[in-house]
Amino acid sequence: MGSMRLDLSGKICPEQFDHFDRLPDSLVLLIFNRIGDVKALGRCGVVSRRFHSLVPQVDNVIVRVDCVISDDDSASSTATSSGSAAADKSRNPVSTLFRFVFSGLCKPLQSLTQLITSSPRRHSLSSNSEDLNFDSDQNSVTHHSPTQVLRNFNEIKLLRIELPSGELGIDEGILLKWKADFGSTLDNCVILGASSVSQTAKSNEFSGACNVNNDNDGNNTGAENDSGSIPESFYTNGGLKLRVVWTISSLIAASARHYLLQPIIAEHKTLKSLVLTDADGQGVLSMNEEQLEELRVKPLSASSASKRTLVPALNMRLWYAPHLELPNGMVLKGATLVAIRPSEQPKKEVVGSEGNWVVSAFEEPFGTAARMLVKRRTYCLEMNSF
Repeated sequence: MGSMRLDLSGKICPEQFDHFDRLPDSLVLLIFNRIGDVKALGRCGVVSRRFHSLVPQVDNVIVRVDCVISDDDSASSTATSSGSAAADKSRNPVSTLFRFVFSGLCKPLQSLTQLITSSPRRHSLSSNSEDLNFDSDQNSVTHHSPTQVLRNFNEIKLLRIELPSGELGIDEGILLKWKADFGSTLDNCVILGASSVSQTAKSNEFSGACNVNNDNDGNNTGAENDSGSIPESFYTNGGLKLRVVWTISSLIAASARHYLLQPIIAEHKTLKSLVLTDADGQGVLSMNEEQLEELRVKPLSASSASKRTLVPALNMRLWYAPHLELPNGMVLKGATLVAIRPSEQPKKEVVGSEGNWVVSAFEEPFGTAARMLVKRRTYCLEMNSF
């Protein structure tokens, strides 16, 4: 009779049990890898001791940078915040910022000379890390660079960092996208631009009337009159100069991003893929396992003054269409595609199997635009190292 009472009491008040504990560590890590975002992983890391020990083993990590802080602004606030910073250090061993510094890139300038000689303020990348440090005081909010945040992880293989916006401030209605691959220096870069973008032929006419100042090509030739050649007005009315500014601005942005990645690549030997992009989808820098290893073993040629990787001498191929209508109805006016590789590298075709690095650089519908443009007449240019 007594045993029955024990059984009955067990049924009435069953022992508390967390069924999540039944999952093996490998499955929990699979879930964490699907999460990826460092803030969400930071929150998971404070749930339990088991999660705290597993989160550093995540190998697929995404860091979304919250803000780009001007060094000038941060320097002015250093004196007033030194007391609170000292207190934060005593509570949090990683509260000191290791800053990412690079030349701020403003709107494309009116001339090549101004672009090269300008020296805008430098900035630092910062991520709101109230949830990133697993041992942090949850009542405090501090900002850490991606380098600091990633020190919480020991086995990163796939890393994606997303900036809050693109570096190149461009006028509304203008399209400018770039994708660059780097090893120890630039491996290749593809740039797609257009002086205006609209959805239909009718809206394109309205856009052309409203964005006259944005169209420096000086050419209103429709697709039906397009012979595939660049019109003379492209050279005389500033169209070519604008494309040169787009190209150099994109290369500077890419080389600045590459410079920032050095400490992360040096600290994380397990990295096999690294992507640094932005929320606007303006630019993408990518490095595969071979390129990452090249950067580790080969010295980087960097400009210490401008805080970016030096760009080598380049061979460029340019395609241009005054009017390009895509299958989805999008119309690009003054559509331009530029494919760039270092002069010292063997030349590769831009069509066929060797041309995938050009036509696959952008997601749709811009991938279709690249495939359409490479079928047109090719123009070759060269650029010195800078």
